[in-house]
Amino acid sequence: MKIQFLGAARQVTGSRYLLEVNGLRILVDCGLFQERDYIGRNWAPFPVSPRKLDFVLLTHSHLDHAGLLPKLVHEGYQGQVITTTASVDLLQIVLSDSARIQEEDAAYKRKRHKKEGRKGPYPEVPLYTVEDADLCFPLLRGITYNEFVPLNESVSVRFRDAGHILGAAMIEVKYKEQDQERIIVFSGDIGQWDKPLVQDPTLFKRADYVVMESTYGDREHQPAGDVEQLLCDVINDTIKAGGNIVIPTFAIERAQELMYHLSRLVREDRIPYLMVFLDSPMAVDVTDVFRKHRNYLDEDTLRLFQEGEPPFRFPGLKLVRSSWESKAINKIRGSCIIMAGSGMCTGGRIKHHLVQNISREESTILFVGYQAKGTLGRHIVSGAEEVRIHGKIYPIRAKIQQLDGFSAHAGKSALLKWIGAVSPAPKGVFLTHGEKHAIAQLANSLKQDLGLNVHVPEYLEELRLT
Repeated sequence: MKIQFLGAARQVTGSRYLLEVNGLRILVDCGLFQERDYIGRNWAPFPVSPRKLDFVLLTHSHLDHAGLLPKLVHEGYQGQVITTTASVDLLQIVLSDSARIQEEDAAYKRKRHKKEGRKGPYPEVPLYTVEDADLCFPLLRGITYNEFVPLNESVSVRFRDAGHILGAAMIEVKYKEQDQERIIVFSGDIGQWDKPLVQDPTLFKRADYVVMESTYGDREHQPAGDVEQLLCDVINDTIKAGGNIVIPTFAIERAQELMYHLSRLVREDRIPYLMVFLDSPMAVDVTDVFRKHRNYLDEDTLRLFQEGEPPFRFPGLKLVRSSWESKAINKIRGSCIIMAGSGMCTGGRIKHHLVQNISREESTILFVGYQAKGTLGRHIVSGAEEVRIHGKIYPIRAKIQQLDGFSAHAGKSALLKWIGAVSPAPKGVFLTHGEKHAIAQLANSLKQDLGLNVHVPEYLEELRLT
């Protein structure tokens, strides 16, 4: 068996792994590179010919794990794309939206660069189109958690609940080698325990090799109760100041988790009545998928639906689809909460709301998710005094706050709990999907505290596993 690390190697995004086992070439994840320093990799030809791949397995529907699938199909891949049933529905929303944004951004860049008399560093054409995204959907094959799916006579895969977002999975590849059964596990993104909406992450008892994420390998999260109170405080303080609360929001899970907490704050009268906008057509569609796939939700969330207090509907909430409704938000007098994508401020409607609010001292820009290096969101939370949006410079006068307890990723102790459940210890653990300092700290803990054999692969590194 051989594995090659085609992305998320000593960086956070672009998750892609090529697994060659018993005559099969399997691509695990097909993620978009989102850090500014690595965006050029999205435009490069795939390191392996898409026509020579036998299967694609997707852990979940986030763009950094699935966002290059339309490009892969455009370049010749015609096989199955296996993922969970919930992820199938989410992918059709996410990839269509991503393709639309690719087309819109390319058109905007052409117009702006023509006006400025210059050219950008990347082609002024979309990375892929809506038509490319549409070609992916017939290839999607949805399976349920825990069922073994044979890929050939000696290789099978099983998807286990990752506890990360709706439908997210850890992928277990089982294969026979000289009458011995071997297992390699791809963690995908490992969720937190005791989070609202989704189930807890799956613990594995056995794995020979593990490819493991390390996004929060150097830190812990705030307890869920503290997060809700901090959210409450931010809202009330900003209302007193007369500003808006602008929240860059990931359309999948983060938007729904925010609605979960906001519905509690509203129903318990811990915040005054105000308008709450979910300004993201994709997040609105994703919320419908949550309602459809209730079997993926945890018991507490199901109980809210049964008791007639669903977390995705509460007084003051307005789901915004059209662009004219989005623009109308900025004409409102008085405070409101604006949740809009993208979560790292790399595109979408959030940029327009930042333009309207980031220079207002009375407003708050509230970040509730990880901000990867090189993104606009990371620039803002890092203490910048000004920011460039749509080609113009804006001074940052709004209050900038960050609540990392909302993260759908496990913190350091939870990561140790997850890998520590594998017994006997795996022969090798490969740390990916993290910034260098986070990977280094987690690697040290895995070696010192658990005695594990840890390797941090380089981009495009290839290893033979025995």
